Amino acid sequence: MALSSRPPIQRRKSLSEQVYSALRTGILTGELVPGSRLIETQLTEWLKVSRTPLREALRQLQKEGLITADTHGGLRVITISATDAAELYDCRMALEQLSVAGACDHATAAQLTALEDYVMQAEARGSQSPQIKTLLQWLDLDYQFHHLIAESSGNRRLVSLLDQLFDAMALLRIQTLQHNPSVLDIRLEHRQIYEAIAQRDAATATEAVRFHLLASKARVVQEIQSLHLSQ
Repeated sequence: MALSSRPPIQRRKSLSEQVYSALRTGILTGELVPGSRLIETQLTEWLKVSRTPLREALRQLQKEGLITADTHGGLRVITISATDAAELYDCRMALEQLSVAGACDHATAAQLTALEDYVMQAEARGSQSPQIKTLLQWLDLDYQFHHLIAESSGNRRLVSLLDQLFDAMALLRIQTLQHNPSVLDIRLEHRQIYEAIAQRDAATATEAVRFHLLASKARVVQEIQSLHLSQ
């Protein structure tokens, strides 16, 4: 497991919270790659902390499903299977159809402007070469777009449920994007969703997000299956 320079540890929160945040960021950005073993001695040296806050952070990440115990008792960053991916997308599909329908009723003018801005940013970055920095920017734009739709629905519980899925989805995308950047080619689909919400057309918006997630599910599941076949 090769790690970059130590991420900054801020002391405003408890040390275990800061370690948790640093490790979580490392997982969700792909620096701690799916399937990699988390070795305590390496992590304590990387973060310059003792084992106590590290173990507290690892327990929290394990509860959240971002790391898992292997057959030898060690801990690894979770690897998401094709079955896991399909289940995640099915859950998102159910929740996000509620999300866009709610946004059609409750989105403010400011929220609609912000949604359009996310769409335009994704379209502008679509012409850039697929470097890892660009891929992470695309991932962040994708998250911000869907998260804002959920917020625009006015349903706080829906936002909370979707946030639980988004972490796993980010890990899933990291797992596939580095091999095939076109997996995240969602620019046209996002514009269709935005335009339907802007027109307050719940039926069209619901169908647009359903189509978007079905298409994304097919791309990602196929990519995971291809990766497993090539290994």
